[in-house]
Amino acid sequence: MGEYVIKLPDVGEGVAEAEIVEWEVAIGDVVQEDMVLAAVMTDKATVEIPSPVDGRVIWLGAEPGDIMSVGAPIIRLEVSGEGNVSASDKAAKGSEAEVLIAKAAKAAKDVAAEEKAKASIAPVSAKAETTAPASAFVADVRTKVTIEKPAASQARRTVSGPTRAEGEKPLASPSVRKRAKEAGVDLRQVPGTGPAGRISHEDLDAYFDGSTITTQSGGGLQANTSVTDIKVVGLRRKIAEKMSISKSRIPHITIVEEVDMTALEELRGTLNKSKSDDKPKLTLLPFLMRSLVKAVGEQPALNAIFDDEAGVVHQYGGVHIGMAAQTPNGLVVPVIKHAEARDIWGCAAEVNRLATAAKTGTATREELGGSTITITSLGPLGAIATTPVINHPEVAIIGVNKMAIRPMWDGTTFVPRKMMNISASFDHRVIDGWDAAVFVQKIKSLLESPAMIFMEG
Repeated sequence: MGEYVIKLPDVGEGVAEAEIVEWEVAIGDVVQEDMVLAAVMTDKATVEIPSPVDGRVIWLGAEPGDIMSVGAPIIRLEVSGEGNVSASDKAAKGSEAEVLIAKAAKAAKDVAAEEKAKASIAPVSAKAETTAPASAFVADVRTKVTIEKPAASQARRTVSGPTRAEGEKPLASPSVRKRAKEAGVDLRQVPGTGPAGRISHEDLDAYFDGSTITTQSGGGLQANTSVTDIKVVGLRRKIAEKMSISKSRIPHITIVEEVDMTALEELRGTLNKSKSDDKPKLTLLPFLMRSLVKAVGEQPALNAIFDDEAGVVHQYGGVHIGMAAQTPNGLVVPVIKHAEARDIWGCAAEVNRLATAAKTGTATREELGGSTITITSLGPLGAIATTPVINHPEVAIIGVNKMAIRPMWDGTTFVPRKMMNISASFDHRVIDGWDAAVFVQKIKSLLESPAMIFMEG
């Protein structure tokens, strides 16, 4: 039998590292050639790593959330034949494993000493269990420590004491009463675990810790003290990093403007009714995209990215519109490339295609990058106004809010109109407030007079 090491492959041009998002196998699993072993993420694209050989998993080189460099070992398999690991490599790995085992033993000893020190203050029993690797190649040695609570303490934490009747005096020793008085605690609110509900110092300790749960006789509402720890990995970690960069480095200016969408909605409904079967259904987005194309044609500074480290603004002729899309795994931004070369129907078709790819996780790195300006929308869940965060390193983002029928004054009377607010944020380092306002008003005028969207020149 031999050993076969699988290293993190080059998953994209210019990519030096990737994050382990999920393991599809565990130590001891038997795998076959081309079977998916793991999913890794670079930027916002997830890539599956297949097995090049048949074998059995004997080592995993990382945990979900760990960042691995291209070429770093991530999995070791036991295979028939010689594998691809030399004898000298195996000896080196054996030495490495011995060092890790020694470190694990020392960690267990330190933990045991710490628990012993705690036991001198509060009586608890501790036991340390060290799990050693199954072979010299298992480099992930963990130390597990389990702390057992004494029965009395455990009972104190789960007691459900009856509510005392008004005027009923709680049973407690003078020292307990004095301690409660100094702490400003009403003993009538403290459940007692002693005979006849007598309150002890331990009951007071539990009350101070917030670990006692008091319920009414016969049931009632209870406090939920559970805490769930969720490691931020994969796409959620990428989103967190992106938002941190955007908010820490970009001084935002946001403009909110209301738009009368009545005429555009009538036009959209007419076009959808008269369209041929081979054309996609029109939503608001294609109209907004074409409006952006016209608006940035007059203000090219808005269709740009700002390299703040080099101090250079890159203005683009092509309009590459990022479309923020919510997926089961989180927010992604597929990009409609060269929107200036697509008509309403072309924009709609590309939106549908990329939305499907994003939701199914099949969007490529190229389809998730290269935007020059972004549109974000919460759809029917949208609010009256939002403050969208710029997609760094872009300089502008347009947010679409909820559409609603509102009474509007036409000069003589109130009439029902379909109104929607748009929220636009700009990088105030390179976009002045006046230019931002002109841009928003241009978008507004095009959406309120949709025939202008179809005019050339």
